Amino acid sequence: MTSIRTLIRVFARNEQGATAIEYGLIAAFISLALVAGAQVAGPALNQMFTGIGTDLTTAQSAN
Repeated sequence: MTSIRTLIRVFARNEQGATAIEYGLIAAFISLALVAGAQVAGPALNQMFTGIGTDLTTAQSAN
């Protein structure tokens, strides 16, 4: 029968959980960077597409 000490040693040496946590943290940091980048670039993109829409409306009215 396996002793409790042996089970604890096996559990302490197991790195699968640590790897999963590391990948989770990496994914969280990437998501945070994407959200921050979208908030910084969002107003500029909105202004650019608004300008394009205005230009298209003006060009359509001229024809």
